[in-house]
Amino acid sequence: MAEKVIGILGGMGPEATLDCFEKIIKNTPAGKDQDHLRVIIDSNPKIPDRTAAILGKGPSPLPLLIDGCRSLQHAGADFIIIPCISAHFFQEELRQNITLPLVSVFDVVAAEISNDHNEIKKVGLLGTTGTIQGGLFQKKLKEEGIETVLCDSRIQKIVMAAIYDIKKSPANRSRKAITANLASAAQALVDSGAQGIIAGCTEIPLALNSTDVTVPYFDSLLILARAAIRKAGVEPIPIAK
Repeated sequence: MAEKVIGILGGMGPEATLDCFEKIIKNTPAGKDQDHLRVIIDSNPKIPDRTAAILGKGPSPLPLLIDGCRSLQHAGADFIIIPCISAHFFQEELRQNITLPLVSVFDVVAAEISNDHNEIKKVGLLGTTGTIQGGLFQKKLKEEGIETVLCDSRIQKIVMAAIYDIKKSPANRSRKAITANLASAAQALVDSGAQGIIAGCTEIPLALNSTDVTVPYFDSLLILARAAIRKAGVEPIPIAK
């Protein structure tokens, strides 16, 4: 069976898009260049802020999301992934306006926890305020029998500030300081009963990793990248236990 071409609708933000591509490369078994998958990237940082749109405080990103998907199709992509969790709030409207399959990060993360960590029934979700208030991630997790623990309003503001600080170049504080804030937020979720932590924003893994939390850590972008590799027709490199 011919390998499929991965389309990445990126730029939200650019560093997360780079991280997504790197994760695809590092999780694809390859002995030479030609063993890697073809990937087409449309990195468009001009797409309006997704959280602002979800909260009714900014323009909709949907028109540019649709344009980007159509550009990827024209360039030869067989399916699309979006390395931005908040953008998935618009996934159903997006699907109504495109013909290529869209791999949902909500679906693949919920499936991974349900299938591979079925002992976990309650997870803490770290994400943008748009993702949290949009509620679609929590809805999908609930369909898999997984309860979601959320940050209180004070801590959520800290998480949101950390996400925006990761996006800044140059940043106005160190990644170490950002990591400390995110790790503290994760621990607050654990203290509230979370048995695992979802990095529910693609910027978060740029500053927080599994060594920073005390429970299983689910990097949504890594899970999405590995799902894309499989959909392209290749089994990803096994993750070391």
